[in-house]
Amino acid sequence: MQSLLRGREVVALVFIFNLFFNESYQLTGLQVCSLCGGTVQNDTDVGQFCSRSAGRIDRRCCLSNDNTSDPERIIGLDLSNCSLTQVEDLPGASKVFMIDLSLNPIVNISEKVFLGFLDLNYLILPQDLVCPGGNISWQKVEVTQGKRFCEGQKNMCNQTGQMSMNCPENSRCDPYGPGLFECICAENYHGYKCLRQGEFPAVKVFGPLAASMVVMSFLLWVSQRRKAKSL
Repeated sequence: MQSLLRGREVVALVFIFNLFFNESYQLTGLQVCSLCGGTVQNDTDVGQFCSRSAGRIDRRCCLSNDNTSDPERIIGLDLSNCSLTQVEDLPGASKVFMIDLSLNPIVNISEKVFLGFLDLNYLILPQDLVCPGGNISWQKVEVTQGKRFCEGQKNMCNQTGQMSMNCPENSRCDPYGPGLFECICAENYHGYKCLRQGEFPAVKVFGPLAASMVVMSFLLWVSQRRKAKSL
């Protein structure tokens, strides 16, 4: 009976998290497509990629055009020639395959911008910028026509699937974006450097978080309904 109750609690927490995530995604997920005006042109790198991928253009984004559970998934993002001086975040674009940031006066860009961008396989930057993670993080790096092309993101964990030397004992290495990785605790281990053994107290940790998510999701829903009515 106790295990059954725990299972129901976990299911409830997952449902609440998905509710909050979906609500937030609908509000902010495609804002990145409007970081600058205009739309993706057919003769650009992203435009040609979108055509090959049978995607559909939405402002500065190429969206997946299949019947998956996430039809609004961004697979291409063209922010070239947008007069951007800095890029701090790309919300809703973590599943993107190609990004073009060329022809912008960007002086520096943090690798943290690409945290979790596991599918990013083609990145175009101004020629003076370094590919995130350095050349070692990409299969091919080329500079031409004032642009730097970073192609083929490498897996920064070792190829054997075993523990990385950079991760503590009782953990494994998982890729986490260009030049990035994270250490995941092995089964039945958790806590600081995965030193604690036993079942993770999910209800105690995520219970208050789930409650706050419900409140925030409700407030977002109410605020958006008011805006919709005012229109």
